Amino acid sequence: MSSRPLGILGVPSSAAAHAPGLERSPAALRAAGLVRALARTGRRVVDHGDTLPARWRHDPPERSNPHDVARVAAVLQDARAGVRSVLSAGHVPVVLGGECTVALAVLAAAADLGADLGLVYVDGGQDLHLPADHPEEPIADSMGVAHLLDLPGAHDALAGLGPRRPLLAGDRLCFVGYADDEEDVHGQVPSARIPAAAVLDDPAAAARRSVAAVDAAADGFLVHLDVDVLDMFTLPLADIPQYGRGLTPAVLRELLAGLASDPRWSGIVVTEANPDRDDEHGTWMRALVELLGAALSTAR
Repeated sequence: MSSRPLGILGVPSSAAAHAPGLERSPAALRAAGLVRALARTGRRVVDHGDTLPARWRHDPPERSNPHDVARVAAVLQDARAGVRSVLSAGHVPVVLGGECTVALAVLAAAADLGADLGLVYVDGGQDLHLPADHPEEPIADSMGVAHLLDLPGAHDALAGLGPRRPLLAGDRLCFVGYADDEEDVHGQVPSARIPAAAVLDDPAAAARRSVAAVDAAADGFLVHLDVDVLDMFTLPLADIPQYGRGLTPAVLRELLAGLASDPRWSGIVVTEANPDRDDEHGTWMRALVELLGAALSTAR
């Protein structure tokens, strides 16, 4: 087992989300026992605290811009600096969003330090929307991967967040577990894709296929987890729920365990767990925390 500690960093932001709520997710995960659950993996756990909180606010955008884009970019630059500190300490980042744009900050911080990571994107969607294609819903939360790849029409404040553009090459990306419709409407993203049905059929095989798909990244790979990859009827926390489709907690646990057991695993981002979805006893946050602790117990 690796001796590198797990380094927790919270990014309490809903700035890029559809509405407030996700800014409370890092605190809720800690309150549900995340540090204890990760410590049971046998690794040292270091909590690096939180970046500055940012709650969703009303900021009607220009037609061509994501909602509140300057503030979203400022949040991500703050997160980038925080993740860079985690990595510089020699810790494996466990980053608690907030919303899905935080993956931009993690990959930017890794690139700052000379690491070129692949990305296994475990999510109910693909987050490939662009402002010009969706002026009716210009929410950056659904645009993160489009900006990682610097697709035509990406906003400079997000696509230019890191030390290079694009931050991620398409052959170092694998979409895993999505049940939404294909979002690559312009045919510009030839990345590997493993839909929810294939993961449900064999989560261990899906993990192996994911790692093989991003293997061009010799420096390792990051796992992005949006809890909307889960069927809302099985674990009701997703900020944007999907019902009657998606993964079960047992399948997600096996998938994540397979990813974390690979020696190239380089960290995880956990996003979109909205405390407002939980019951008054915190039942589902605890369930998510136990799932994460069990899955990461396999990490090397």
